[in-house]
Amino acid sequence: MANIGFIGLGIMGAPMAGHLIAGGHTIFTYTHGDTPRALIDAGAKVCANGADVARQTDIVITMVPDTPHVEDALFSANGVAAGLTPGKIVVDMSSIAPVATKDFARRINALGCEYLDAPVSGGEVGAKAASLTIMVGGSEAAFARVKPLFELMGKNITLVGGNGDGQITKVANQIIVALTIEAVGEALLLAAKAGADPARVRQALMGGFANSRILEVHGERMVKRAFDPGFRIALHQKDLNLALSTARELGVALPNTATAQELFNTCAAHGGASWDHSAMVRALEKMANFEIGQ
Repeated sequence: MANIGFIGLGIMGAPMAGHLIAGGHTIFTYTHGDTPRALIDAGAKVCANGADVARQTDIVITMVPDTPHVEDALFSANGVAAGLTPGKIVVDMSSIAPVATKDFARRINALGCEYLDAPVSGGEVGAKAASLTIMVGGSEAAFARVKPLFELMGKNITLVGGNGDGQITKVANQIIVALTIEAVGEALLLAAKAGADPARVRQALMGGFANSRILEVHGERMVKRAFDPGFRIALHQKDLNLALSTARELGVALPNTATAQELFNTCAAHGGASWDHSAMVRALEKMANFEIGQ
């Protein structure tokens, strides 16, 4: 069993770290705020900063909200990089900018260490159930060393390619999810306004080519008006910002991604930044002056 560092113990990071402890590993942690009591009781060792975590571990995992937070965790005065020695591995499981990820990897590689970008999909439910999808960018050798840890946290684990490829895969995932939520919202709204029972329409569509996990889970949320997160709109806004900014850098047009972001922006303007992302349908309902459950 290995000594593993884990930085960032929020709604995703805490259960992920818990699975590593349950797998028999010794976990050294650092997080803003208090380390959850359940992790301490399970044996997590609390460190003063990221550098301290890196000194005591062979593999350091970061799971923080956004690109600036990863940069701070890694490269601040007492960050992870300050405690690294050659041969260690840094694994960033946050969802951040692909271009910045490549820069972070180069800086970690210059210290004689490996870097994996390994963002996840599955949300809080997947983190708690250890059923996350994990999309990895980095070397095959580093991936092979860390894969047993990934298997304690997730189910569908794929080495996509080099550094940055994990993050661009997560961006692609979030585009597909957002646009599918929008499509399901439009379809159920139209059906409901036409007088059909949206619950039965959803049930019928689940037997055909239009079926999807989004129709199944988020379609039900729309019908039942169950918009507690889940995955907060504010986080999906962050991910679509990454998609759109990366697209600008690459000269790629993402017109429907931009539309989905504007619908999320509309929800946020109506106090919905903390709603589940399935509540994007509320923006469509505002324009139609009609609610699916009406």
